[in-house]
Amino acid sequence: MATRDKAREQKQLRREATREERLKGRQHAETRRRQRDRMIYAGIALAAVAIIGLLGWSAFGPKPPLPGEQIPGQGQTHISLGAPHPAYNSNPPTSGWHTGDRVAPSGVHGSEIPDEIVVHSLEHGCIWISYKDPKDTDLVTKLETLAAKNPVTVVMTPRPKNDSAIAVAAWQRLLKLTEYNEGQIVAFIRAFRNKGPEALNCSGGTP
Repeated sequence: MATRDKAREQKQLRREATREERLKGRQHAETRRRQRDRMIYAGIALAAVAIIGLLGWSAFGPKPPLPGEQIPGQGQTHISLGAPHPAYNSNPPTSGWHTGDRVAPSGVHGSEIPDEIVVHSLEHGCIWISYKDPKDTDLVTKLETLAAKNPVTVVMTPRPKNDSAIAVAAWQRLLKLTEYNEGQIVAFIRAFRNKGPEALNCSGGTP
């Protein structure tokens, strides 16, 4: 009888030990699961913070500088072609006195156009690309190719009075270049086309 009781007791102990091992295993697995979930949630939270930070930086962080130089405005006074007026404050001009009845058509022009006419085009949102040396055929060809890609936005002319090889002008904005730089010119066009003070685009319609 004692032997059977002892055997029964040992068997019961083994069962309890087995149950305890299983319970410990389940508890260990649950602990690992919780740790894994915490790591996942922490990773998601960090990613969310990073995305929010990136969006905030994009929205409120420092913006890259706009191409060219801001030129103080000289008004929008209409004058007759050839009439005297005060000197422009930039070379070439970017605002000020201009003809009220004539604008420079967009496109490539092989000869000079009076400043007072082109300034009227700038008022309508045109971009004026001018170059100093008409004999620089390589530069002229590059500029013509670029202007052809923007046929209703760009007025291109020679202008020997320039003090730089290339000048790219918009209303109250001017970019001067010593050599051809397509990236800077394209960035200028994209930033300032159709940004004149009148509610027109370069070709005379509504932007």
